[in-house]
Amino acid sequence: MFTGFLTEKRRSGGAGAVLLVAALLLMSAESKADSGFFVGGSVGTAGVEIDVNDPNNPATFDEDDFAWKAFLGYNFDLTLLNLAVEGGYVDLGAPGATLVGSDFEVSADGLDAFVVLGFDLGPVGVFAKAGAISWDAELSIDGISVSDDGTDPAYGVGAKIGLGSFALRVEYELFDIEDTEAVSMISAGLVWTF
Repeated sequence: MFTGFLTEKRRSGGAGAVLLVAALLLMSAESKADSGFFVGGSVGTAGVEIDVNDPNNPATFDEDDFAWKAFLGYNFDLTLLNLAVEGGYVDLGAPGATLVGSDFEVSADGLDAFVVLGFDLGPVGVFAKAGAISWDAELSIDGISVSDDGTDPAYGVGAKIGLGSFALRVEYELFDIEDTEAVSMISAGLVWTF
């Protein structure tokens, strides 16, 4: 009595498994279409936080400014994970404020390099990256400037939406620059893989 039902149930279960495997292969093929060289650019805001060590008037400089970056890299052809190397130029702006009776302005830019690891679920992907930034900074207090430079760790997380060979990308980056409490950037941009 239930023989036909059980046979039909087994057939549809097999078809479901075939559809699942086909969907996974398509997602893998879509991921492989993103392999190769890429270039991109992003705009956003950078925040700089520095403690002012004045014993009489301690204060914290915590300001934001317009920031931008341009980058290039290479996506490796992996099935399950996205692995990339990326390097670029970042301009962290020149935020300014008046603290303890003095005008402060901090400008910074640098060259960065990252290893990027992520995964895609269809056209949407997430990633994390770690690397370093070689930076130049200038602190101006009431028109008197002091410059410094160095190389420090950098990290980031983000998400992307693929649109053919293009992707929209949003990310948060943290630059662990010496003598600062925090230097970070939130940005949105466009990436082209070719």
